Amino acid sequence: MNQLHTPKASRNQDTGRESFIRPSMGSGSIRRSAGALFRGVLSASRAKAGTFTDVPTTFSASTASTDPTAPNASATTGNAGRAARHGFPLRTVAALASSGLLATPFLAGTAHADPKEPKAPKPPAKMSQIGGDRLGTPGVQVAQTPGAPKLPGPDTLTARSWIVSDAESGKVLAAKNAHWQLAPASTLKMLFADTVLPKFPKDQKHTVKPADLAGMGAGSSLVGIRENLSYSVHDLWLGVFLRSGNDAVHTLSAMNGGTAATVTQMQRHAKELNARDTHVVTPDGYDAPGQVSSAYDLSLFARSGLQNPDFREYCSTASAQFPGDKGKDGKRASFGIQNTNRLLSGDYDIKPYPGIAGVKNGSTTNAGSTFTGVAQRGDRKLLVTVMNPEKKEHNEAYREAAKLLDWGFAAADKVEPVGRLVGPLSEDDGSGAENAKDKGKNADRSTQAALDGAGAKSGAWTALGLTTGALALLGVVAFAVHRRWPLPELVRGRRPRK
Repeated sequence: MNQLHTPKASRNQDTGRESFIRPSMGSGSIRRSAGALFRGVLSASRAKAGTFTDVPTTFSASTASTDPTAPNASATTGNAGRAARHGFPLRTVAALASSGLLATPFLAGTAHADPKEPKAPKPPAKMSQIGGDRLGTPGVQVAQTPGAPKLPGPDTLTARSWIVSDAESGKVLAAKNAHWQLAPASTLKMLFADTVLPKFPKDQKHTVKPADLAGMGAGSSLVGIRENLSYSVHDLWLGVFLRSGNDAVHTLSAMNGGTAATVTQMQRHAKELNARDTHVVTPDGYDAPGQVSSAYDLSLFARSGLQNPDFREYCSTASAQFPGDKGKDGKRASFGIQNTNRLLSGDYDIKPYPGIAGVKNGSTTNAGSTFTGVAQRGDRKLLVTVMNPEKKEHNEAYREAAKLLDWGFAAADKVEPVGRLVGPLSEDDGSGAENAKDKGKNADRSTQAALDGAGAKSGAWTALGLTTGALALLGVVAFAVHRRWPLPELVRGRRPRK
């Protein structure tokens, strides 16, 4: 994905780039370790074979991973091939092979001696059926009809899990392993925002304490928040959405009563949204044992959050200025930040997607690349979520998301839905949802009557005015109908300047 890891960072959290320049393919730490390794090997080889010159001491980080196309050969043959692919001259490789060092476990281990790729995990045979039986069935689910465009094949859509749905009606147009519980990465920040964003006014200021930034994982993506400096809530949310800043998440969590309290609230809110595949351990999506979500749940989080105009503003902003340090004159400078959602901001190898209006991307070691996006074409608004493409190419999650959006806009009126995105417990009728209550049925009937009376089209969105607990206590249903959001022409800064 676009969110590349620095050599010193752990591979557990996403980071972004400010420019569209092709990233360097090398790594200082890898070069040093590789150079030391091969210098040692070559010294041993010289003592044994008595020959060899012109030995390079660096290789590209991009080639250090196992090559899935490599033949299942012996250790000597496999290591020789890998050494050659890493740029070592043929006479160097020949000398290594003749000395027998290419077959040693030491060298083989550094060059991935086992040429076999680990087996890709399979989805559970039984998954949640919230939203419909087919959504709990492994594999691709689509109700193709005559005249409907064909869904792209498995060579194009390689993600372990994905879903494309109508954002307003909630109809699921197609899905693959929609309820597979997988690591979510920073797409979990959508649930964080949907939970915490309504609690603080945008102009509220907060001076960051050292304790606010404690507990962040090694290699976390950061927007650049400094201790003892003041930031507005508006600034902090820009840091969350544009730079996926874990420092911004932890600062807002501190304002919200701490990380533990925030995680508890997020889990409660997930349950209210009928997002039963989700288990929250960290508020920022950083890899943690047991932290999972699903393509279905991430779509629920996006759909709920997008009903908040502030959420829409932040997730659709392509670039902004962020407060920096104080200068000698006491004035604070600012620096530019760019959204790491490449369907929104573009990249050297991908253009912004027409009509894109958010939402959130992520990338961690456990999660791979994840992405949830919303786009509008005419009056149609589609949500797409992609989790962990098998094809590990640059910006692959965005490419697959764009393919699904293209198909969805072409097929929306020509395929039968295979399920639906359910509403919150307070408004859903319980169809396809687990443990639904009578209050949910009553609220749904009241909501639908209100929508019908307003002349809204089927499935028009509703924005909850009160929490589920307050609704149950007061017996009041307060919904505001949002019939047109988010208009692409109102999305600020979505396209980079030419």
